[in-house]
This record gives sequence, structure tokens and C-alpha cells, in this order.
Amino acid sequence: MKKNKCKMSSTAEKEFVFEFRAGKHNCVLKVPLQFPVKENINDLHGRLMLLHKIPCYIENELKTLLSNFIKNETILDYDREADLALQRLTTGDVDVNQLTNAWTRSYVETTLEHARPEEPSWDEDFADVYHELIHSPASDTLLNLEHNYFVSISELISERDMEIKKLQERQAAEMDKVMHELGNTLSDQDVNTVASQHFDAQQVLENKWTSELKHVTGIQKQEYQEWVIKLHHDLQKSNNSSKINEEIKVQPSQLSELADSGARMFEEQPQLEESFTIHLGAQLKTMHNLRLVRADVLDFCKHRRHGSSGAKLRRLQTALSVYSTSLCGLVLLVDNRVNSYSGIKREFATVAKECTDLHFPCLEEQLEEVQQVVLYARAQRSSKQKDQPEITRNGEDKSKNVERNSSNILPGEFYISRHSNLSEVHVVFHLCVDDNVRSGNITARDPAIMGLRNILKVCCTHDITTVTIPLLLVHDMSEEMTIPWCLKRAELVFKCVKGFMMEMASWDGGISRTVQFLVPKSISEEMFYQLSNMLPQIFRVSSTLTLTSKH
Repeated sequence: MKKNKCKMSSTAEKEFVFEFRAGKHNCVLKVPLQFPVKENINDLHGRLMLLHKIPCYIENELKTLLSNFIKNETILDYDREADLALQRLTTGDVDVNQLTNAWTRSYVETTLEHARPEEPSWDEDFADVYHELIHSPASDTLLNLEHNYFVSISELISERDMEIKKLQERQAAEMDKVMHELGNTLSDQDVNTVASQHFDAQQVLENKWTSELKHVTGIQKQEYQEWVIKLHHDLQKSNNSSKINEEIKVQPSQLSELADSGARMFEEQPQLEESFTIHLGAQLKTMHNLRLVRADVLDFCKHRRHGSSGAKLRRLQTALSVYSTSLCGLVLLVDNRVNSYSGIKREFATVAKECTDLHFPCLEEQLEEVQQVVLYARAQRSSKQKDQPEITRNGEDKSKNVERNSSNILPGEFYISRHSNLSEVHVVFHLCVDDNVRSGNITARDPAIMGLRNILKVCCTHDITTVTIPLLLVHDMSEEMTIPWCLKRAELVFKCVKGFMMEMASWDGGISRTVQFLVPKSISEEMFYQLSNMLPQIFRVSSTLTLTSKH
């Protein structure tokens, strides 16, 4: 038991006496002290030296005697309290059973060996089992089952889209008839009534299919996890996995007629890519890989519906590293609302629903959790700002924006979603940007640039070794984005990312990473060549791989 944590039931005043000689004079210092002493001994000693103008040559002696006095008197007080406690125990003033229960509870709560062991987590157990199986001969079996789930969901989505399309065509025909009769037998109110009925019918149909997809994905996830545990248990009993591998065969897709047309589509739009190797660092240099890629940002997320060896290899690679220290991340530029209702967020949510996430919560559940965290963070920030009224002008502007809608995030902030059902990505950084990124006057201190720095720092601290960054900080090109605009923006991002990568050595100790710079598909090959020539000049590239065209 530590003495400084004990509490005495009463306080007492005691006098500290210190005799010393100053020149020819004998001096006596008397100081009343309240016990138990709650002050720091060093602070008390310093005040005594200053207030009583005590010579410096007896400073150490005073400090030693003062410390010994406080220590001895405190021990005497504790002994006195202990004697009184024993006396009360002897006379029966204290209940022995109550005292022993209190001591037992305190000992158990503060001693590690008596602490309750942590209950095993289902997610952690499943992760260990899956990681072991995917690196075993049973990996082909797991991939076949995942592919069958993907085919089932794809066919269900196709049925949904077809039914919604038929409803919209039927409603369009009905609306044409109503508009033709407008002014003759029907009024504007009748048109509004029909439009309202059409809207309600669409909502009912969409809700029906949403519920159906949610039900099917829930069944698939539960069935898959239970089957993985059972497979692991069976493999532990028997080393012969050939029979188990024969249980699941790849289910042929009923959408096979789309394979040829899909293959032709990818042939028409090749993906340009160029790879570089660089060495960064002042004394201890670290090798990194850089890639310049012309592709759509969602191409890293979509699974190919037509069977191909490349798609299967990408799926295998993603599955092998889902619980590893070599994760892949993607930066997605979004607005300040945490939802999936519009723009690139809606397109990404559509891609994420095409295949069941068998390991992590679905995107909607993750976004709901992010919304709760954002609200809590805004409340904490608001309370701190109230305690500190003196804030900068920028802080005032930001607080006003937050007060308008506390569920929105600010430019440069980002939230993260985890996925196991995307083609080449495990982690998606949803980086908030505003319309300022479309202008040509942003600087290295722009929130979007600082957001990239924070994302790279998260990559270093959370085992994300490959990250894809939109080089121009936009996903789509517009008229104002001329060749000089693109070159200026690319130079800024290249230089800033190089500086951030130089900092990586202090963040992770110098681990080799891969950074992919993504440019939109609509950019010309000539512009791509100019960017590929700029990159080695800024990063001082050690080696370059030949320009490739991936189909």
C-alpha cells in the first residue's frame, strides 16, 4: 500500500523548527504545517527560502530536514490511525465481515492476476480462421463460394433494374397519355395526382428490392462465416482437402451473354499506366514505388462480371491481404455530407452493393457510425470553443459553418470505410473537398492538400502500403481545366506528396510503399505523356518501367 494514497480521518497542525547560523547570529525558523501535508515539498521549500530570505548555502540542509520532518510525522500519524483502527476492531465497533469484504473487493479490482480475462471476440476469431484458410489449399474453395455469392447478387440486381425500368417505361407512357388529355378532360390537379402515384409506386418498388437485397446479403454473410468456421474445423480433423474443394464449383453466370460486350468495352478504353522506382531519405534512404495511372476511380472497386484470369488474380490478392499488414487504400473526393445519396458517393455505394461484404459491416452501417462520431466530435469542439472565447477569425468562420449543420464535415477532413468486397481496395478515404479545388489558385496549405498529408500519416500508422491518390484533386474534367491548369495542379500535388513521403520515415521508420497517382479517363494521351515526364523530374526517379496499356 502506497502511503501517499492513504487518507487520515483528522488534520493536525505541527511546528517545524530549523536552527541555522548566519554569520555571528544563531537563527531559528519556526513554520506551522498542516498535516497531512498536501503541498509539494519542493514548492514549500522554495517559498520558505524566498519569504524568510534564508542564505543559499543552507538550502540543501533545509530541504533535507524539512523532508525528513514531514516523512516522520506522517508515519507517526499513520501509526496513530492504525492503532485506533485496531482498537475499534478489538472493541467490536467495526464489523469484521464488512471489513474483509471491502478489502477483498479492493484487492481483486486492483490486482491484474484476479482481473477477468477478456472475452474472445467473434470478429477476431473469424479473422484468424479466414486468414489461415485463405493461405491454405482451401483458398480456391473460398473464392468459388464468394464468386457464387457475387453472381447471385448480380443477377438479383439485374432483375431489380429490369423491373424498375419496365415500371418507368409504363409510367412514362401513362404520363404521355395524361399530358395529351390535359386541357380537354384532365386538369393540372389530375396530372399532379398521377405524378404522385407514380412516385409512390417507384418508392414502394425500390423499398421492396432494398429489403430483398438486405435480406439476401445478411443470409449470405451469416452462412459464409458459419461455413468458414466449419471448414476450418473439418480441415483440422483431416488433412485431405480434395473432397472439400469438390463441394463448391464456380457457378456459371446467367449474365454470360454480357461477357463479350463487356470485354469489348474494356478493349475500347485501355488503361494507361507507367511505373517508377524512387529512393527518398536524408541518410537512410527508403525505396518507394510510384505509378501514374489513367483510369476511372471506381475501376479499382468494380469486379468484372465476365470471367478472366486477371480478375480472379486481383480477387485472390485482395482476399490474401484483407487481414494482413499490406492493405490497399483509395482516396475518394466527396462533399461535406456523410451519406451516399448523390454524385460519386452514390456511384460508389452502388458498386459496394454489387457484392456482399462478408467481413465488415455494410457501407450504410459504417456511414451511420461515422455520422454519430461526427456529431460527438462537433459537440466536443463546440464546448472547447466556449471555454476559449479568444479564437482566430478562421476559427470563428469554421464554428459558424459547423453550427449551421453539425453533421457535416469540413474541407480537408475525411472519414474511412472498410471493405472486403471491392476489387483492389480494402480501405476508402472519403476526403471532403469544396469547389475551391476546381480553381487554379490553391496552395500547399489548402485543406485538400493537408487532408492528403493526414491520409498518408494514417496509412503509415495502420499498415496501408498502397494508396491511390487523384493527382488533379478531381475525378472529372471540365472546360476550365486546360493543359496549363493540369500541369500546375500536378506539379503542386507531386511536390507536396514528395514532401509528405519524406516525412514518412519519422512516422513508420522507413517502410517501402506504393503511391498511385490517378488521372481521369477523359484526359488525353498527350497530357498523360507530359505528366509522366514531369513525375521523374520532381521525384528524381531511380528507374522507370515502360509505358503500358492495360485492358
